[in-house]
Amino acid sequence: MGAVTLDELRQLVDQGEVDTVVLAITDMQGRLQGKRCHGSYFLDQVVPRAAEACNYLLAVDVDMHTAPGYEMSSWDQGYGDFVMRPDLSTLRLLPWHRGSALCLADLEWTDGSAVAPSPRQILRRQVDRLAERGWTGMAGTELEFIVFNDTYEEAWAKAYRGLTPVNAYNVDYSLLGTARIEPLLRRIRNEMAGAGLRPESAKGECHPGQHEIAFRYGELLSTADGHSIYKTGAKEIAAQEGMSLTFIAKFDEAEGNSCHIHLSLRDTEDRPVFSTGDDGPSGTFASFLAGLLATLPELTLLYAPNVNSYKRYRDGSFAPTTVSWGTDNRTCSFRMVGHAESLRVENRVPGADVNPYLALAAMVAGGLHGIDEGMELEPELVGNAYEANDLTPIPSTLTDAASAFENSSVARLALGDGVVDHYVNMARVELRAFETTVTDWERFRGFERL
Repeated sequence: MGAVTLDELRQLVDQGEVDTVVLAITDMQGRLQGKRCHGSYFLDQVVPRAAEACNYLLAVDVDMHTAPGYEMSSWDQGYGDFVMRPDLSTLRLLPWHRGSALCLADLEWTDGSAVAPSPRQILRRQVDRLAERGWTGMAGTELEFIVFNDTYEEAWAKAYRGLTPVNAYNVDYSLLGTARIEPLLRRIRNEMAGAGLRPESAKGECHPGQHEIAFRYGELLSTADGHSIYKTGAKEIAAQEGMSLTFIAKFDEAEGNSCHIHLSLRDTEDRPVFSTGDDGPSGTFASFLAGLLATLPELTLLYAPNVNSYKRYRDGSFAPTTVSWGTDNRTCSFRMVGHAESLRVENRVPGADVNPYLALAAMVAGGLHGIDEGMELEPELVGNAYEANDLTPIPSTLTDAASAFENSSVARLALGDGVVDHYVNMARVELRAFETTVTDWERFRGFERL
């Protein structure tokens, strides 16, 4: 059944088939946060009046620790509420939770104004910029994850050491390898379809226990919504099966988890903007891609938001290290793929830890910058981008990416000063936490020998 209308939800609640509605927002880390409402309460109170949540949800780190430096939320301001305004177009059933539905919400202040640093609002602004030109963005995100036979509680108790991946070796495209956990993969595919998403396929990947489930592309906001719902739902389904899975960008020294993002544009008559119709890229595509390349170093923070994100970027890893593009070239940051109406750009920079709203917003902002400036596309890279010595490297640390983002005139013009300052502070909070943590590497290296 998937997506439901408000009237259909009322009927399901009246019939006792739905008794709980999950009201959720997406936080800075791309996670769903919110509350579970009784079905009748959601219909009678939340739909007409909205709901509230503490505004610290956009001012905490991954551990939910309050952090200084945020203009919108602090101890001095008392950590008040903002409003969760349900977006009824996102209503859907949650097949992996009995009697439950889900509704995503937009964040507002009590005066009705939008909460600008909200990831969903950030992407909405870029969607509106496309609409002003008569364009609609279409995107698909490809998330990789690693599955373990350990439960989340067992993994925590082991400090994430000595976990058992569901496959002991590389199962890239292996049907035998995916068959080992097809009951889990099948549940995820089918129950995501039951929640209104459109799964396409599942395949094995390189890292032991690594897999990917692909979904049909859609409009930008819908794709980002589905991405966040899928990540949460996949973890919940794995937990129900006595297993765990992770979307961390780099779990160990082997292959990381990527999130390749495919993006194209359509006009008001649903015609492709990136294609000339004769199997070649349009001038708009060339300028859009040129803008992506030009702004990559300064917008990397929105593609790679965590300390761990940057450990993917290694030569020969299928994760990019340079500002480059090529036709169907997986060594580059951006890959031109598809033909005629399907021609699109693939962004290979993000890992699976990315916030999809922020990454898609960054792509639109960068691409429109290229169009507005009439940028010409540099010649494509043919060959191995890892071995090209004349290419600009992408930022290799969160520190470098945050600095470039803070000083980006493109980001400040497209996203606003408040948004830029908010996410620079998020990076600084993450860096402070990491820099004050003593790691296993330090203990092994220095306990006896230093």
